Amino acid sequence: MARADLVGRNVLVIGGGVTGRSVVAALVDLGVSVTITGGTPESLREFGDLARPGLTAPPEGTDLVVTTPGWKPDSPLHKAVADAGIEIIGDVELARWLSSGQTWLALTGTDGKTTTVTMLESMLLAAGVKAVACGNIGLPVLDAVRAGYEVLAVELSSYQLHWLESLDVDAAVVLNVAEDHIDWHGSMEAYAADKAKIYRGAKTRIFNADDEWSVRLSGGVGEGFTVGEPGPNRFGVTDGWLVDGDTQLCRVDEVQPPGLHNVSNALAAAALARAYGISPEAIREGLRSYQPQPHRVQLVGQIDGIPFINDSKATNTHAAAGSLMAYEHIVWIAGGELHGAEVDVLVASVADRLRGVVLMGVDQEVFAQAVERHAPEVPITRLDSRDHGAMTAAVRAARALACPGDVVLLAPAAKSFDMFEGYVHRGEVFTKAVQASA
Repeated sequence: MARADLVGRNVLVIGGGVTGRSVVAALVDLGVSVTITGGTPESLREFGDLARPGLTAPPEGTDLVVTTPGWKPDSPLHKAVADAGIEIIGDVELARWLSSGQTWLALTGTDGKTTTVTMLESMLLAAGVKAVACGNIGLPVLDAVRAGYEVLAVELSSYQLHWLESLDVDAAVVLNVAEDHIDWHGSMEAYAADKAKIYRGAKTRIFNADDEWSVRLSGGVGEGFTVGEPGPNRFGVTDGWLVDGDTQLCRVDEVQPPGLHNVSNALAAAALARAYGISPEAIREGLRSYQPQPHRVQLVGQIDGIPFINDSKATNTHAAAGSLMAYEHIVWIAGGELHGAEVDVLVASVADRLRGVVLMGVDQEVFAQAVERHAPEVPITRLDSRDHGAMTAAVRAARALACPGDVVLLAPAAKSFDMFEGYVHRGEVFTKAVQASA
């Protein structure tokens, strides 16, 4: 749809917050008639006369609905919209309608999205391109479109992709797919199908040859990357170098944060950058100057020479496996809300690396049983406290278990909401506890 086709339409926006503000501002600037709902009267107050809190059906005359991410399609209002036969899209599709002449390099995945999209942004900036990372990372895509950036490095969540009908980006990649958000999507197959929407109309498909779902969703069509020798894939690792075919891009030991999962993220970012024509030199400079995002395999301090690593963003077993495999000897701080996820495969895969385990949170017993089955000689400390003070106790317990040559790694493999406001809060509390104990 073209920008002009929106003029004169009556649009209902569902959901306020950062994304809702972005959508309303874009539509109002176009002269579109807008109503916004989906939130408390207090949260919608800033929208003035445009706000209609508590709607359970679209207003008369509504001919387009734009929903913000996170709203489930079975909410009463969304079901009423569907029953009325009104077109419903997300903010990302609206941004694509309004984008003109901009290059979109898009990515999704269960884990590694923000690391990859910010690596990509760093490569683009190193090449002198007017580019920005946007989308699920925090800056709404609409805001980036309206700001006039030349290239958008777009991180997309499964929630955002669910509401897409068309995207037609210049290059797209699914980094990986592991069990997550099943309660929202309904099944693993539905979750994966929403991830696959990123490839719709993409000029270049990029896939992770090491991830079965990525290969399947891409149809194995396009350019592949692997953390092993490239073989038939274009991007891989040879003699300690990230390579594009025969072209060296960056040394493996220059990739930060460490770990094979981040080498994979760097290769995905490089493949997207190369699809836009970025030089190998700019890719290397972008990776060398890259500053990792907080709470992702982040060194936050040392106590008696023992490094303490914050990977609070490892909110599922797939993410935790990546950081656990990055270190040889680990005292592991884990636990939280598993939502039914299994941890046996994870524990079995890293059992020989564990020197001690400190467990906290509501599902710690699941972790304890897995450690007792697969690493029975590894000492376990259980913390019964369900408040923030447990993190100070966890840091002390981990230091007591650690020996020279070990690292203490917070990689919870679980959600944080049983004890914290989110993974950021959990990581901040851990960091403060480490620094207070140093």
